[in-house]
Amino acid sequence: MTLLVLATFGGGMAMIVPMAFSLALRLNELAPGREEFLGYMLGIGSLCSLIAAPLTGILSDRMRSRWGRRRPFTVIGTVLGLAAIPLMAFAPNVVVLGAGWVLSTVGWGTAVGSIGNYQADNLPGVQRGKVSGLTGLTMQISPVIGIILVGRVTADALWVFLLPAAIGTLLVGAFVVLAPEKDTRGAASAGPLSIGSVFRSFVFNPKEHPAFAWTWAGRFVFFLGLTFTTSYATFFYAQRLGISVAEVTTVIAVISAASIVSSTAGALGGGWFSDRANRRQPFILVGAVIYAAGTVVSAFSHDFITLIAGSLISSLGIAVFISVGQALVLDVLPHRETQAGKFMAITSFSQKIPAALAPGLAPVLLSIGATGTDRNYTLLFLAAGALALVGGLITVLGVRETNS
Repeated sequence: MTLLVLATFGGGMAMIVPMAFSLALRLNELAPGREEFLGYMLGIGSLCSLIAAPLTGILSDRMRSRWGRRRPFTVIGTVLGLAAIPLMAFAPNVVVLGAGWVLSTVGWGTAVGSIGNYQADNLPGVQRGKVSGLTGLTMQISPVIGIILVGRVTADALWVFLLPAAIGTLLVGAFVVLAPEKDTRGAASAGPLSIGSVFRSFVFNPKEHPAFAWTWAGRFVFFLGLTFTTSYATFFYAQRLGISVAEVTTVIAVISAASIVSSTAGALGGGWFSDRANRRQPFILVGAVIYAAGTVVSAFSHDFITLIAGSLISSLGIAVFISVGQALVLDVLPHRETQAGKFMAITSFSQKIPAALAPGLAPVLLSIGATGTDRNYTLLFLAAGALALVGGLITVLGVRETNS
């Protein structure tokens, strides 16, 4: 459990810090004032990751090796993530920067996804809320710490990308070397893999697995709203405080550090209480409501103190929703013994599709009623909160039964 949580922490830092800060900083150097390019890069990267996730999940289900099913893909993903660093750090233009981001998000997404598959393979029902709370917390805290560290090296484009990746590699590497995974060379063959079977594995029949389908739908809507705000956080703080993008580093570091407390309370408290109550759905709705309240505060914030308040409330709601939501996914996961990788990859669609759509949709909302160079972040945050509420309601009303 310790190795798994630390690996999730490292992988989350390497994957999220570029998206939340480093890309925006580099883009502002290459194309000042063209923040819509960030949306295009994030959207294309998410689309590529969307294609890669189910493929690596299916392949890992079928992997027969002395190192198990999941560890080979953890290593492959980490290597790809490291290979992306020079492309992003030394990109001469936006196109090369975007190509580096695609490689990075596919690589680290594969590594983190394979760690999640390992969790689905081995975690008993009575520990799902607890461990999901811990891993959910690490995914909240790791980018915070990463941004604080990167904030000290913003003058060096290489270290802005290398520092979080180096920490991620160290912690993921420890998991690969030390976490036990049984030899799968003697397992029954899964049969030949064809192009048709790969495409068919991208889908499932909702009527056969209704609890999984409703869980997926609720996550999709929630993450669509969440990605509206996370994609443009750097530019949002710069506009509301009237400072440059480069100066946002300190602001994000302070806000992110403050949110560690609320994230810890939400992730650990939500996971623990949902285990004790043996119910997930009510806590998921609570998380969605809290997050929506935070977006409302942020939407009308124009000073540092109120921005902190909105961020703290939002981070509490996000932590509750993600930690309990991950436990619910493991509860309702179909064919856990034989196809965990496939269905965990399908679960990732509920986050990756919104990650591809939201950065492209957000500029439309930002342009409505915009004046001059100021974007309509009020509308963007209110839309995010409304979607989060809908996502929580879908889960509560749709999921009636779960598995142990």
